[in-house]
This record gives sequence, structure tokens and C-alpha cells, in this order.
Amino acid sequence: MGAEVSDLEAGRWTVDPVHSEITFTVRHLMTTVRGSFTDFSGEVEIGADPLDSRARAEIRMASIDTRSEERDAHVRSADFLDVGNHPVMTFEGHRVERAAIGRRARNPRYQVDGELTIKDVTRPVRLLTEFHGISPDPWGGTRAGFTATTSISRGDFGIEFNVPLQGDKVMLGDTIAIALEIQAVLATADSPA
Repeated sequence: MGAEVSDLEAGRWTVDPVHSEITFTVRHLMTTVRGSFTDFSGEVEIGADPLDSRARAEIRMASIDTRSEERDAHVRSADFLDVGNHPVMTFEGHRVERAAIGRRARNPRYQVDGELTIKDVTRPVRLLTEFHGISPDPWGGTRAGFTATTSISRGDFGIEFNVPLQGDKVMLGDTIAIALEIQAVLATADSPA
């Protein structure tokens, strides 16, 4: 039997950014460009019933890293993220339910519904999330592991810059695939009533 969210202790869990990552991919011409955000924070409030949990994350947009300083500078500009005026992207997760897919997977999958805000535009987002279990860590803490994925349309957030190519083609795809690998540390446990 795999990990179950019922194993999670109710309370506040904080994201450990050193052991977590936020990555993304986007089509560029005929291939895929990969990148990450390196400066972020977040927390998960696990309810007495883990399906009554909430999550919040903040991602500093200037921390984008696509392995090209020139490209990163362009993506930070007003053509794309406009980090001077919109330095933070946020996610607020407010609904958790078991996913219909993956019921036979080693670790059950969950849908986390919430709102993603980029450049002051807020849109609903659903994260397909896998819970990997809990474990004590070497520093006396308790950790939980999660993987989550989603896709968004950058056009939905007003990020429409592109370069037309021959025919009806464009340089950049509209779909951004996002993946999160998260380790969260139990910060405060709820006392039994």
C-alpha cells in the first residue's frame, strides 16, 4: 500500500526551498525549453481531515532561470513577466479531492484546486498531486513529500509576446507545463481537541 494523506499530521507545514523545485517547459520553435524558479516559499495547512487542507505559495519572478542570461533578462522584461511591476506570482489552493485517475497507482493522486495569480491576473488552476509519504529527517523534524503538475495558457495571464514565423507558425508555444517537487516540514502541529 502506498502513502495516504490520512498519514499527514494536522497543522502547518512549510516548504523547504532547498529540497524543493519549481520547473516549467514551453515549446520554442521545434523543441522544448526548460526553466525553473529558484526563489519561492510556501506552506500547507493540513486539516483534521486532510481533504480540508489549504496551500499558499509565493514565487519571486526575477528568480527565473532558463540557463541563458540574455533570455532570462528578456523574460523578466515587460514583454513577458514584467517583474519590475509584478515581482511575485502566487498560488492559493483551497480544495483537495482524490483524483479519478491513478486510483491503482502506488501512491494515490489528488486534485488541488486553487487560483494562480500572474501579473495581477488570477485564473483557476488544478494541480494533479501525488503524495509520497512522511518521514523523520536528520534534524529532528518531520517531512512530507509531494509532486504536482499542471499546465496553463500564458495568454490567459496576458503574456502574449511572440515572433511570427513563416506561414501561420510562431516562435513560442502558448502552453506552459509546470512541475513541482516539494518537501514540506511540519512547523506546528494542531493539538488534539
